[in-house]
Amino acid sequence: MQKENQVYKIAPANRLTEVSEYYFSKKLKEVAQMNAEGKDVISLGIGSPDMPPADEVIQTLCDSAWDPNGHGYQLHIGIPELRNGLSNWYKAWYNVDLNPANEIQPLIGSKEGILHITLAFVNPGDQVLVPNPGYPTYTSLSKLLGADVVNYNLKEENGWMPDFDELEQMDLSRVKLMWVNYPNMPTGANATPELYERLVEFAKQKGIVVVNDNPYSFILNNKPLSILSVPGAKECCIELNSMSKSHNMPGWRIGMLASNAEFIGWILKVASNIESGIFKATQLAAAKALEAGPEWYEGNNKNYRGRRQLAGEIMKALDCTYDEKQVGMFLWGKIPESCANVEELTEKVLHQARVFLTPGFIFGSNGARYIRISLCCKEDKLAEALRRVQENLK
Repeated sequence: MQKENQVYKIAPANRLTEVSEYYFSKKLKEVAQMNAEGKDVISLGIGSPDMPPADEVIQTLCDSAWDPNGHGYQLHIGIPELRNGLSNWYKAWYNVDLNPANEIQPLIGSKEGILHITLAFVNPGDQVLVPNPGYPTYTSLSKLLGADVVNYNLKEENGWMPDFDELEQMDLSRVKLMWVNYPNMPTGANATPELYERLVEFAKQKGIVVVNDNPYSFILNNKPLSILSVPGAKECCIELNSMSKSHNMPGWRIGMLASNAEFIGWILKVASNIESGIFKATQLAAAKALEAGPEWYEGNNKNYRGRRQLAGEIMKALDCTYDEKQVGMFLWGKIPESCANVEELTEKVLHQARVFLTPGFIFGSNGARYIRISLCCKEDKLAEALRRVQENLK
């Protein structure tokens, strides 16, 4: 006789009360359901490059995958070809010298690096400085690991730069890390040498580690910069970088971080207990991608420039304003005063025009009156999104 099914009574870990499901995870399920109903939603939400890597990169992956000796576990430090490639890339484009032996750590995507860094530096109860607005993962992972999140303000009137006078007034005695992200997501504010110099000075004065998340420096940006180009930065800073945006490899999951050898050693201790290395063929293909010349980045940006123009037209059709100097693969715009709140606008656009835009509140309270449009969408789709907005939101 079959027993009646009973609910297994067990509670999840307490840490899950500190976070909710990622906004895009939830919202894209709704978009998928709308598409299943035949509503054909155009998604301008996530920044997932829709263009392929260079042909020679794909060919390297294919050729390497046939190597019968290339399918085993790989060293956590990465293969020499990739480490040397990353070192050469940083020297060529950022004018930063990195020792490939001990100042670079390859990652299964830079998002994983946020986890590794936090585990390596932050004890439960320590504080981390997180920008508002900022990438939600800085907050969610910090909370999951028991850190106390302290927000610092980025505001339009300050060019979306940290207010160091405000920071100086804060009690930073328990702060271990400061997360920064320039070129900035979601606001598109660009890095400057002066900003990086001030951040390095601030880190040394306060005895904290500044982590710059730097995946957008090649997108619609004439001069890529690295915080590690500042003299002495490696003593107190870590930089994350990713091949997802710069080389159209988001699904390949390959990134890196760079810093001094001691910091790298601490992070490697964490990574080696969590991961089992990166597929060798992926590493070899990434090393090939890093050999790209200026024509590769210009080809990418030619596409993004056309898309950016159409995204600007969508902003104007919604009576939103934006800064023309933004860089990166998004356009960040302020909603009109006539809108009660940003979600009112984005839900109207989704359900009346069948276009998905990102509401800025998911990045923090300072994003509450902004929207973000992803440029990871073909021009014909962006043009169709513009037509829908113009015709359905009059």
